[in-house]
Amino acid sequence: MNKVAIVDYGMCNLDSVARAVEECGGRPVVTDRASDLAQANRIILPGVGSFADGMARIRERKLDEILKEQVLGQRIPFLGICLGMQFLAAKGWEGGETQGLGWIEGEVKKLAPQSPSERIPHIGWNEVAWEDGCPLSRGIPQNKDFYFVHSFHLACGRPQDVLGRTPFCGGFASVVGRGHIFGVQFHPEKSQKLGLQVMRNFLAY
Repeated sequence: MNKVAIVDYGMCNLDSVARAVEECGGRPVVTDRASDLAQANRIILPGVGSFADGMARIRERKLDEILKEQVLGQRIPFLGICLGMQFLAAKGWEGGETQGLGWIEGEVKKLAPQSPSERIPHIGWNEVAWEDGCPLSRGIPQNKDFYFVHSFHLACGRPQDVLGRTPFCGGFASVVGRGHIFGVQFHPEKSQKLGLQVMRNFLAY
């Protein structure tokens, strides 16, 4: 059974993520301790709130250092959820210019509505068009809906890092990845059956 470290940097309720991991056969550990992260064979970084505040808390706890060691050094599979996906970027602008983890080239920018019907924040169900071969999409039909809550998006610097897109505000990257590092802008733990399938796919990677 996978020991799954769910990173707690003090900004969100992680119970729903832990329950989803447990339902998918993983053994969740909600933690901000380096020792727990060092023993995990999967790492999930959820997130709500602003990019600047979140990165400040991650750095205060020196979580960026242990995450770099485990994910980049030991190549532990990693999943960022919502703001946790945005942290993968080199830079974000929510709350002022802030350096991210820098594992995916790109910047986190505010969504720009293209019509009066597109309201920010983007809250609710919307579809994901997956790239062929994305490991997270196994068993998931194209263009099915997942649950979103966000006002910013990760604008990737490399097209090959975009593994799924959502048709809102001109289209944005809703799934990103590079090797064993993945991010989803939607909340799999709130996306019912298909969200749990995404989680199972990550745990099986």
